[in-house]
Amino acid sequence: MDIKAGFFYLFSAVLLFASFRVITARNPVYAALYLVLAFFQAAAVWLLLKAEFLAISLVLVYVGAVMVLFLFVVMMLDVDVDALRAGFWKHFPIAALVGVVIALEMAAVLIGGFTPPAEPTAGPAAAQAAQAGASAVLQVSNTKELGKLLYTQYLFPLEVAAVLLLVAIVAAIALTLRHRKDSKAIDPSLQVRVKARDRLQIVKMPPVLAAVPAAPEAPAAEGAKA
Repeated sequence: MDIKAGFFYLFSAVLLFASFRVITARNPVYAALYLVLAFFQAAAVWLLLKAEFLAISLVLVYVGAVMVLFLFVVMMLDVDVDALRAGFWKHFPIAALVGVVIALEMAAVLIGGFTPPAEPTAGPAAAQAAQAGASAVLQVSNTKELGKLLYTQYLFPLEVAAVLLLVAIVAAIALTLRHRKDSKAIDPSLQVRVKARDRLQIVKMPPVLAAVPAAPEAPAAEGAKA
């Protein structure tokens, strides 16, 4: 076993452990942190497969944006973890059964892609040409080739996706900034134009008179008793 295979098994083992802890951790913050660890291990596996663009995209998009936002939301919301996980172990056997079935189905579908094709017998000249072509393919950067495809052959779908994302951003901002009666937003222009006399108002009030002490009450009960 070479060092590349060793790293693959190491990253895969940590990925499986982190994925299992995502669904078994009682604290949602810990579950999110284990999910971040799983994303990093998946990115490392993609690096071993020479998919650098997918690896850096996974780290930048999911770890750098989505999971940070998820952590902020989880920490801001006071989630009752015990109430959410009250019936977890009750439904765990059927959930595990469904997970095993899905894993077996995916393995049955994808197992054909891992079987190496039969190598045709060829002469030494053909073998040398195939080896030269393989070395030339290995030297090509997949990120560079993906960029060429995006900005040449798939330029129009890329522009359509960019316009859709821009419309979604504008729509989200427009929905957030609507004027509602229960909103407590303050207009910044009014804050800028405010003056000192508008903030502080001096009111003249008459002086407060000292309170007159009350006369002591006669002990009526003691006089009636005497």
